[in-house]
Amino acid sequence: MNKHHEQKIPILSFYSGGGFMDMGFEKAGFEIVWTNENDVVFVKLHEAGITSWRKARGNGIKAEIFNKKSITEVSAEEIVEEAFPEGKPEDFGIIGGPPCQDFTINGKMKGFKGERGKLTIVFFDRILELKPTFFVMENVPGLTRRNSIKEHMNNLVRRVEKEYFVANKILNALDFGVPQFRERVFFIGIRKDKLDENVVNKSLGEWFPFPVNKKYSGAATKYKWAKTVPFGKKLKKPKELPLELCVESCLVSQREMNIIPNSKEYFNLYVEEKELKKICEGETNRPSFKRLHRFKYSPTACYGNNEVHLHPYKNRRLSVREALRIQGVEDSYVLPAELPLTKKFKMIGNGVPVPLAEAVANAVKDFIKVNKVI
Repeated sequence: MNKHHEQKIPILSFYSGGGFMDMGFEKAGFEIVWTNENDVVFVKLHEAGITSWRKARGNGIKAEIFNKKSITEVSAEEIVEEAFPEGKPEDFGIIGGPPCQDFTINGKMKGFKGERGKLTIVFFDRILELKPTFFVMENVPGLTRRNSIKEHMNNLVRRVEKEYFVANKILNALDFGVPQFRERVFFIGIRKDKLDENVVNKSLGEWFPFPVNKKYSGAATKYKWAKTVPFGKKLKKPKELPLELCVESCLVSQREMNIIPNSKEYFNLYVEEKELKKICEGETNRPSFKRLHRFKYSPTACYGNNEVHLHPYKNRRLSVREALRIQGVEDSYVLPAELPLTKKFKMIGNGVPVPLAEAVANAVKDFIKVNKVI
């Protein structure tokens, strides 16, 4: 088939949030045909952000959250009716990152018994009911590292493995050109009737070729990162450090402040300035008021309770635009100024860095093509 007339593979997006994972898959050439998000403010943020981003890319399709109910209340039949009114196609994919707070150290650690932990179970239920050609799930590494959760996760995967070949791997966004140390585990599943089992059997365990960015692989230990310094000190970037892996590449300049949307949106600090100045640049091991270093990557962007990281050399927290950049989101993704800051930062912190999502999406696309899955 001529490449220009190649039909895009449709994707159903669960727990869509700000649409960062969707953006990665769209950039890789897939088509998002159905989305689900039940937080009413996230819905507005998603639709505005993705619509403006698509418009900048020359895609006039307005973004829309097709289903605004909790996924626990949405049946497989309802999803098919909304996504495929003309009938379910032979081939499509499902992507999603179920809320992970019940699996994190900073969360309530309720695991699969927590309300959010149960959503991972529902995600796999919908996969078995809808039977997509492939699926991609991302979540926190604790799903495969913490013994109390790992065993339950293995049981869930075994259930899906009756119909799917499943592989998983922990990937770090930093290794894909994102200035953030953010590890996430990705589960990839391909329906067994679509893939020659010899492909899996010959692989000695790792049958799916997860993406590797050779340029930055092992970046956390590969470079000699800048050390903590007193606040306000003048610094020069060490020559060997790639600027794109440093927080400095994401900071809004004075010139950009009046040009780039969402640049002036940040939480006010209700702490005396002299106290804040005592916090060193790069002092991120604190329980709160962590200050980033301009010539180092950011720790995982997880903005709970409005605890957004401090700017390296200004007395303020990061702005919405800076946080978006740290997640690899382009400046064409614009959020409405009037919507709550708390929701914006929470949504941003929940997302998958776009370059990482795109790398995974391209790996899926290439695998499908090479192995004639579709």
